[in-house]
Amino acid sequence: LLSISCLGDCELHTSCGIQKCTTDFVSFTSHLNAALEDFDLEFCKALRAYSVCTYRNSKVCRGNLVYHSAVLGIGDLMNQRNCTKNGPTSSTNSEMTHDLCNYSGHTEARERQGGEKTPPPTYLFCGLFGDPHLRTFKDHFQTCKVEGAWPLIDNKYLSVQVTNVPVVPGSSATATNKITIIFKSYQDCTDQKVYQAMTDDLPAAFVDGTTSGGDENTRSLHIVEKVSGKYIEMHARYIGTTVYIRQLGHYLTLAIRMPQELVMAFEESQDLQLCLNGCPSSERIDQSGYLPLPVMGKLLPWGAASHPRSGYTLETATTKCHEKMLVKDIYFYSCLFDLLTTGDENFTAAAHSALQDVEALHPSKEHWHIFPRSGDDGVGRDSKFFVSLGLLRLILVPYL
Repeated sequence: LLSISCLGDCELHTSCGIQKCTTDFVSFTSHLNAALEDFDLEFCKALRAYSVCTYRNSKVCRGNLVYHSAVLGIGDLMNQRNCTKNGPTSSTNSEMTHDLCNYSGHTEARERQGGEKTPPPTYLFCGLFGDPHLRTFKDHFQTCKVEGAWPLIDNKYLSVQVTNVPVVPGSSATATNKITIIFKSYQDCTDQKVYQAMTDDLPAAFVDGTTSGGDENTRSLHIVEKVSGKYIEMHARYIGTTVYIRQLGHYLTLAIRMPQELVMAFEESQDLQLCLNGCPSSERIDQSGYLPLPVMGKLLPWGAASHPRSGYTLETATTKCHEKMLVKDIYFYSCLFDLLTTGDENFTAAAHSALQDVEALHPSKEHWHIFPRSGDDGVGRDSKFFVSLGLLRLILVPYL
C-alpha cells in the first residue's frame, strides 16, 4: 500500500487535508485480505475515494510534497489494479458506510456509534479432506471415522453438514461424498439459501437454481465456479465468510474461513460441531496423536479382516507425496496415510489442495504448517518412522 509521511512539511501547510485523506484510505483498506475474491473491488473503491479527497484539496495542497506523492501513488496503484476512474467509492459518511450486508464494515460502524476503538475481527479456519482429516477452528488436527452424516458447523448464521462413506472394504477410514450448507436468512442481505454437493455433482448454484442471495448488485452472498464440476467458492460478505469446496477423485474437500464472534454464536444444543470441538473420542482413528499406517499390505490395526495391497510401500508413498509437498508437515503425513491406505493418488492432490486452501484462507501465516511435536511423546520435523510389531506408527500431532 501507499507509504506516505509528512517529513515535517505538514506543519507548513496546516490547511492541507492530505493527512485526513491518507488516514481514511488506510482505514478503508486495513481490514482487506488480498486472498479473498472481493479484494480488488473494495480496494478500487478505496482508491477512488482517496483520489476524490485529494482532488478536493488540490488548491490548498498545491505546494505540499506529500500531496503530490499521494497523487502519483494513487495513479500507480489504480493502474496496477486496473481500477476504473469512475465507479463507487468508499465513504466516511456513516449512513453510506454502515452496510449491513458487508461484515467488514460492521466494526467501523460500531466505532462511530460507540466512540471507542474496536479491535479488528478475528477469523478462524476449518478444513476437512482425505480419509478424513479434520483441522478444527482451534488448529487441532485429527483423523476420524465419522461415517454417515455429521455437523461441521451449526450456529446462528450457518450450518454445514458432511456425509462420509468407507473408502476401503473392512477399514474404518472414510471420505466425504456429500456436503450440505445452509446460509440462514439474515435481515435484508439474503433469504435462506441451501447448497448441496455430491460426488460427481458439484453445482455452481444453490438448490433453488440461483447463484446469489439478496440483491445481486450488493453480492452479499454468491457462488463462483473456479473449475467446472471440480472447484467452487462461496462468498458470504454479510457474515465475512468464505467457503471452498473441491472434488478430487471420488471425494469432496471443504475449507472455510469465518469470524470468531459468529462461530461462537450458537445455542447449547448445537454443541456437536466437528469444526469447533473436534471428533468424539470414539470416532478417532489416530489415538492420542498416533496414526497407524498399513505397510506392504499388512492389516490395519483397528480390526480389519482383510486389507488389499495399496500398491505403495512406505518409500514409494513418501516419494509420491514429496512431489507435491516439500514441507513434511501434517499435510504431508496425511497424504502418506491416505496413499498407503487406499492407493488412490487423488488423495495426494487432496492433501496438497487442502494446504493451498489453508494458505489462502487461514488468517495467520505462522500457523499454516502444523508439525509433529518434538519431545518424549512426539517426533520432530526430520524424525524417522519407526517399526513396532510389523506396523509403522507415525506420530502426527498430539494436540488434544
